[in-house]
Amino acid sequence: NHRNVISEIYDLFVFLLQGPEQTHSETLMCRISKLNSPSTELKRYFGARAVLGDQRPRQRNRQFHRSTWMTSPKDSWPRFSRPGISMTLLQSKDGIHYFTFEHSRDYQQIQFKFLDAVESMDPNNIVALLQLNPYHIDSLLQFSDVCRMQEDQEMARDFIGRALYSFECAVHPLFSLTSGTSRLDYLRPENRAFYLALYKHMMFLEKRGCPRTALEYCKLILSLDPDSDPLCMLLIIDFLMLRSREYESLLQLYQDWEEHRNLFQLPNFAFSTALCYFHLSQQEDMDPEESHKQRCKADQMLQNALIMFPGVLMPLLDLCSVQPDATVTSHAFFGPKSQIMQPPALTELTALYVGRTYNLWREAPVMLWLEESVKEVLRRVDAKDPIVDDCQDKRQQRYRSAPRNIHRHVLLSEIKEATSSLPLEVTTQPMMSFDPLAPISISTLALFFRSLMPNFNLQGGLRQEDDGEVARAGQELNQEVNRLLVAMRDMLANIRFQEPPREDHPYRDEEEWD
Repeated sequence: NHRNVISEIYDLFVFLLQGPEQTHSETLMCRISKLNSPSTELKRYFGARAVLGDQRPRQRNRQFHRSTWMTSPKDSWPRFSRPGISMTLLQSKDGIHYFTFEHSRDYQQIQFKFLDAVESMDPNNIVALLQLNPYHIDSLLQFSDVCRMQEDQEMARDFIGRALYSFECAVHPLFSLTSGTSRLDYLRPENRAFYLALYKHMMFLEKRGCPRTALEYCKLILSLDPDSDPLCMLLIIDFLMLRSREYESLLQLYQDWEEHRNLFQLPNFAFSTALCYFHLSQQEDMDPEESHKQRCKADQMLQNALIMFPGVLMPLLDLCSVQPDATVTSHAFFGPKSQIMQPPALTELTALYVGRTYNLWREAPVMLWLEESVKEVLRRVDAKDPIVDDCQDKRQQRYRSAPRNIHRHVLLSEIKEATSSLPLEVTTQPMMSFDPLAPISISTLALFFRSLMPNFNLQGGLRQEDDGEVARAGQELNQEVNRLLVAMRDMLANIRFQEPPREDHPYRDEEEWD
């Protein structure tokens, strides 16, 4: 595709012109190398004939869709008409472009009908809304979940594809999917559905056996807001890199981001980087001296990870169907106490990591290496290694509570071992799959003020109106009053008299987690 090649060359040229002075969020690790169709990766593994079979392109009644990068439109989709979503460039600063999606008045009306349909708890109401508005984003996201729960995976993927297609048809000409220089603020409600559609698409790709393509989408989501990371993609990017055998890339990411993000405080990076070094040491074409060096590094990092996060071992062995040695089960360091005494936030993180990655540890060489490391850790514990007590103090100090974006990631992961460890203040809140664990600070107030004044802008107050909008203001007063009543009902339903969790900055200084 000449268009894709030219665009990638242009993005690379712009990236190189930025020079060496760039922040961590613009490093090559955040760039998306290619947003392939999943069929491209499947063809690479199994061949075109196995993937396509005897399919023939159908010419009759064929619709012509706009060419897009993220998803391939299907002839079976409804005829596309712009649903009322647009993208605006807010500002450009230091080579970074800040965008936001915006909803038209008509789309806002559809949005309130959708909220009523969700409140009714009847999926048929969402179906009826989709029949009239086949590219309404939140309806597509919600009904995709309904199809997935009914084990209709193909239909669930199809709805997510339609949502991404609708978004991509609305993006600003300067919005780039591959340069890593485009930003979207998750605090704006209109932007969240784009994050969620990308995340759900990424998970479908991973489950279909396309980890490399899923990794590119993971990088894309992270690049939209690498500092706040509202969906906490740092909790899954290591898994996708391991599945894609991108060992050097993962170690480079860890090296570049560890200093300012304290990645070793996350169990997934502590264990995954050790696993990277182990796999590198096993490569047949590696020099024996270099292989030994990589293996020593792997041993050191795995032992440090086990000492810092002892609660990972027993659940990991259990999911791998491995019976540990009696000396391990009887030792207090890895026994039940190691899990019971964990702070709640750490329990959540370890359960997430184990539930997601246990299959990566099932290989016989990996399990043998883990066994050797566990024995060495127990020897160090019995020898009163001072690192053991130091790590225990850090566990109790750093993981008192998890930031809201980690809770949001756990909810989206749907890993039962992790979701069961969520705190009550999260599980007792009303959960909407089209906007899971919305940021408390503005989610309801934004809806409230925008229903009062559709031209209200959280970043810049009121936007200027043209003369035509002013002239129509009186005619639309009755509609605005109805919107206000619906928004007030939603606001009152979500009020909780409790201290709001701190929003989306999980990575503090070296000395504390919360």
